[in-house]
Amino acid sequence: MDRLDAIKIFVRVVESGSFSAVARELGVGQPAVSKQVARLEAHLGAQLLMRTSRNLSLTEAGCDFYESGVRLIGDLEVAESRVGRGQASPSGVVRVTAAHAFSRLYVVPRLPNFFARYPDVDVEMLDSDRTSNLVEEGIDLAIRNGALTDSSLVAKKIGSSPVVLVASAEYLSRRGEPTKPSDCASHDAVLFVSREGVRPWRLGGRLGPVFYQPRGSFRTNGGEQMREAVLAGLGITQAPLWLFSRDLAARSVKRILMDYEPAPVPISAVRPAARRMAGKVSVFIEFLAELLAELSEK
Repeated sequence: MDRLDAIKIFVRVVESGSFSAVARELGVGQPAVSKQVARLEAHLGAQLLMRTSRNLSLTEAGCDFYESGVRLIGDLEVAESRVGRGQASPSGVVRVTAAHAFSRLYVVPRLPNFFARYPDVDVEMLDSDRTSNLVEEGIDLAIRNGALTDSSLVAKKIGSSPVVLVASAEYLSRRGEPTKPSDCASHDAVLFVSREGVRPWRLGGRLGPVFYQPRGSFRTNGGEQMREAVLAGLGITQAPLWLFSRDLAARSVKRILMDYEPAPVPISAVRPAARRMAGKVSVFIEFLAELLAELSEK
């Protein structure tokens, strides 16, 4: 058994969550991949993966060995890039988790520019509107909005998004445009609802932030549904600017009450603290930071 190859296979199985996916990557049968991982477990004298008919999960020993394996492979890639070839081009699969609306509406449409710059890097974008366990799920990077609390993760602020009040041009022509927050009392709102109930609008004021409780006939916990409701003329909503960036550019939606906008929401790239940052992850973070810089200019 080539231990380095076995470690690489184990790491890819964790990252992809599938023996069959790694087998397809390598052009071999699934039993060959399973056998390599089993031999590695036998060599180590510890079970690394819990296998069921539906999924794979890391054991405690597997979590520890996975982090060590990622660091080992990362160190090897760095060493190889320094010897004989200069700086090696980043390569491999970056597994990224982000909120569905953010990835679909803002990140994915801009990926052709990333692939043109880094043709050897593949991106696996996973929808997640919940907090993922990055190590157990083999995720390289999570894109998170707002304040962070998990100290076991390394977080880097890569940008921020203005929080805006918007309505469709059709709605405003029909109902008029509010010029101060109190005018919203006579308008319909598209409401965001969470487990705590309908989320109030956070507005900026001369004496600090104030909260306004909007009212409307439609509420949802999904960003894309909020966007569609606004485009359908159901009312005013408050949302991060990126959700409506294309619509604002097309002038189908208008940004209103700009003097009362709250502080922008930070957006962070989050990764496991124990894992060395591979070049493929570094360049994707840089790419995201470039995209988000566009928002701060608006």
